[in-house]
Amino acid sequence: MAIENEQYDLIMMDTMERTEKTVSVLKSDYAVIRAGRANPHILDKVLVDYYGTPSPINQVGNISVSDARCLVIAPWDVNMLKVIEKQLLVENLGITPTNDGKVIRLVFPQLTEERRKELVKQVKKMAEDAKVAVRNIRRDAMDALKKMKNNKELSEDDHATCEKEVEKVISKTIEQVEALCVEKEKDVLSV
Repeated sequence: MAIENEQYDLIMMDTMERTEKTVSVLKSDYAVIRAGRANPHILDKVLVDYYGTPSPINQVGNISVSDARCLVIAPWDVNMLKVIEKQLLVENLGITPTNDGKVIRLVFPQLTEERRKELVKQVKKMAEDAKVAVRNIRRDAMDALKKMKNNKELSEDDHATCEKEVEKVISKTIEQVEALCVEKEKDVLSV
């Protein structure tokens, strides 16, 4: 049942945008977690000083996956090799870069069982943080709807319908978060 109310539409749009953003942030956070395989996304948040400008590594050279456990960074400017290598060491990714004068190689070590369990805990914590964010979004939307009802901008029936719609969006988002968590856990635990 569609409710003709501009404020309600704004509340729903805001709720949907914020929940989508929460899922998007969780996906990008999960992309950074390494699961024993070479993953170029681990370098997404690493910025190097490119002639006075902080730049992501993928904007100063090519990043390629040479095999299942090795990333190769080939900067367009050979002078950047030392800068990139130094920044990778500062970032403390848990991987030591090797510089052969032309490219930098990042060899991902095989994860131990203990490290995998730590990563699973980290994955679950990220999912729980995302769920808390989603619940906060629900609270904000419900407060806004309640305010509209109290101001007589929504009838009792419309208010109940609106709350159900918000609940549907929130439930769907929490299911997405849980599915992403289970998928990432499987990824981390697979050898």
